[in-house]
Parts: sequence; C-alpha cells; structure tokens
Amino acid sequence: MTSLTLVSTFASPVLAEEDIYEYFKCVRLVIGFLPEVIFEERIKRMKALVILAHPEKGSFNHAITEVVVQTLKSNGHDVIFHDLYKERFDPILPYSEIPKGAPVDSAVEQHCKELIAAQGIIIIHPNWWGQPPAILKGWVDRVVRPGVAYEFEENDSGEGIPIGLLKAATAIVFNTSNTPRERELNTFGDPLERIWKDCIFDLCGVKDFYRRMFEVVVTSTSKQRKEWLDEVRGVVNEYFPADAP
Repeated sequence: MTSLTLVSTFASPVLAEEDIYEYFKCVRLVIGFLPEVIFEERIKRMKALVILAHPEKGSFNHAITEVVVQTLKSNGHDVIFHDLYKERFDPILPYSEIPKGAPVDSAVEQHCKELIAAQGIIIIHPNWWGQPPAILKGWVDRVVRPGVAYEFEENDSGEGIPIGLLKAATAIVFNTSNTPRERELNTFGDPLERIWKDCIFDLCGVKDFYRRMFEVVVTSTSKQRKEWLDEVRGVVNEYFPADAP
C-alpha cells in the first residue's frame, strides 16, 4: 500500500481530526515511509468557521468575507461558511430549545456540530445600535448553547461561572460602522467589544480574540476600502497562517 493510498483510505471525514492526526503519527513511527510533506499537510490544516450577517449582497461586509474565505483556503484550511441572511437562518429561539440537551431542528443541530468542530472562528457583521444584527444574535442564542459552547459544574443550577467548551483556539470579529472611532469609544463605550470578547468567546473558552471595526464606511473611498481589505488579509494570515499548528 502506498502512502497516498493510506491518505485516501484513512483521511475520512467520518474520523475526527485529532484521530487522523494520531493515526498518521503512528504510521510514520511504525512503518516509516509516510512522506513528511503529507504528514505535515494533515496537521497544519484547520477547520475554520466563518459566519456572515449582512442583508446586502454587495456590502463591504461581503467584501470582507470574500477576502477572509479566500485567504483561509489559500492557506490550506478547511472553511465552513454560512451567510445567515442568504440561508434565511431562523433567529427565533423557542422556549423548548433552552434547556441543555433539548432537541433542536436539523439546521441548528448542524450549526452546533460545526461550532464544536471549529478550530478557529471568524464573524463578520455591521454595528447596528451597538449590537449584532438580530439574525446573528439569534444564531448565538440557538447555536452557542449549553452543552455545545459551555456548561455548568455538576449540581450547579446555573448561578455559577460557566465552563467553556469550545475547542477553537482563536476568534476574530470584523465589524463595519458609520460612527467615528472617537465617538464610538467615548460616547458608547464600544459595546461590541464587550459582547464578543467577554460575554461570548471568553465565557465559552476561546481566549485568543481579535476584533477590528472599520469606520466610517459610508464616507470611505475605494482606496480606503482596498487598504482595509488588505488589512483583513493580513490579520487572517497572522492568526491562521499556512503553517498553523
């Protein structure tokens, strides 16, 4: 059996990434002929979850997302991408879904599985009233749920400090705004930073966090937007390089 046959036979999507990693380590140690380049390709590829929430197809948010996805793929990573508006994601959280372990519909279940598997998360959305759009807030409500993203210690009825469950090492949030930076900070206190960094990702166990707000979009020039997109590309390359562990 050749090394390429080994890859095609055992690099099955049914196996967890960590199981494939361990398998290739054993193969290389025991039989000694699995080329280093194939082994390294398996261990540096990451699963990146990308979530977009903007209703206008030609928006700058979409341009950011296109650069994000292209850069991740160019760096050899597996990308799971969702355009919540295009997919018409239902943001309404039914009462029946609130308890841990409660049944959810198939679409939400798939989102939960992808969030659990993600090794990196990138979210793109506009700043609306200092908050994410309602469709994205609903995604958080329904997908970033107990038993998936966090849990409480045994015998804790919910009043304690949650334990984060997400295995993603890094989360990035790209925002757009029509509010000048100084006013955003001094008048509003930049609530999106607190929401994403502290209230969501830190609580769910993701400690490496980066966020960038691009402003003021409505008066920006083509040159400015190109520079912003170059910055996006640079950020993704920094946090999700081709030689990621």
